[in-house]
Amino acid sequence: MPKNIIEFSNKILKNPEKVIAHKTSTTANTIKQFLYLTNKSTKKDLLLHILKDRNISQILVFSRTKHGADRIVRNLKKKNINAAAIHGDKSQNQRQKTLKDFKENNIRVLVATDIAARGIDIDQLNYVLNYDIPNEAETYVHRIGRCGRAGNKGVSISISEPEENIYVKEIEKLNCKEN
Repeated sequence: MPKNIIEFSNKILKNPEKVIAHKTSTTANTIKQFLYLTNKSTKKDLLLHILKDRNISQILVFSRTKHGADRIVRNLKKKNINAAAIHGDKSQNQRQKTLKDFKENNIRVLVATDIAARGIDIDQLNYVLNYDIPNEAETYVHRIGRCGRAGNKGVSISISEPEENIYVKEIEKLNCKEN
């Protein structure tokens, strides 16, 4: 709250109490965070390189837009990687079926937008990848919080192109506040 508002409220209120309704989100210390700096033209190649790691049996990939999510899935399918998108243009039934298939390990890569990912709860998810860096640091915290739940370890991978580096700086500031 701005200092002048606090000073003014202290003048007109008797025995005011401060109530904090929302605490800034923090990342879990069980999640290892990795950042790859690349260019827009090589982003999809870097994603394919990361997915060559066979230890990544399942991964939740975040895209900023619905069209971006669909494009990522098309590119992955061209390389015979089992992937599906979940976003607002899909019907509720499609989203539920896709999520069920992912939970049952029938889909290796689930690509989601932030809106569609709200409420996604996947037990034992070890990997999350930010294909597009979110423009708000707290969105990053929510995204990577999909892995490393209940004391389990998780890995967050972010791919940043030069235009997104400003968002990375904000995320780093938030992470530094936590430590």
